[in-house]
Amino acid sequence: MFKNKSYIGISFIILIFGIYAVPKIISRIQNSDVVKADRLDKVSSSSDAEGSLVKIGPAPKFELTNQDNKIINNDSYKGKVYVLEFFFTTCPSICPKMNQSMLVLEKKFFGNPNFGIVTITIDPKHDTPEVLKAHAKLLGVKSSNWNFLTGDRQAIFDLANKGFNLYAGENSKVSGGFEHSGMFALIDKNGNIRCRKDEFGNPILYYDGLEKAGVRDIQQDISILLAE
Repeated sequence: MFKNKSYIGISFIILIFGIYAVPKIISRIQNSDVVKADRLDKVSSSSDAEGSLVKIGPAPKFELTNQDNKIINNDSYKGKVYVLEFFFTTCPSICPKMNQSMLVLEKKFFGNPNFGIVTITIDPKHDTPEVLKAHAKLLGVKSSNWNFLTGDRQAIFDLANKGFNLYAGENSKVSGGFEHSGMFALIDKNGNIRCRKDEFGNPILYYDGLEKAGVRDIQQDISILLAE
């Protein structure tokens, strides 16, 4: 008996809810308020933005001498996508790994006239054009769009530290006498530094040239920029 009364009570509550709620639901459907079109548009726009590469800003100006004693500057890469790094030929630590990562990129995009590489020494006193040319030959560099650059020491340090914010410095306490970032900068055809976002939606700024994941990511993003 008590069980039957419980069923009757529950049925009564459901009936009251139906009388109150169903007309409102029908009204919202009729007025197209269930999912507003502007909400759908916002979701779509957000998705598109996440799929593109972030524009950080214009790459700082440089004018340096390459391994063939030719002056190379930003305009030399106008209309090209390129990757830029700082290194020195006598580096006993991270540079060999960075060079190998760059060789992977060279091989991947070899023959594409719209792709290039810029490698700038932070030890210009030792790394003359002749030394850089020998180093490029030792690495087996084939691309005519891969320039190894040298020049005024202070200008190069300013370019690294103040221009790109990629650390480079002299340190007599470390092996080789210099230390620097192992990151690669990616520049688009219009001379802008570009990058992807991390898992939290923040720009990564630069790509890790020492890790396979970083090299993989920059390969993918070079392809995106070449297609723009």
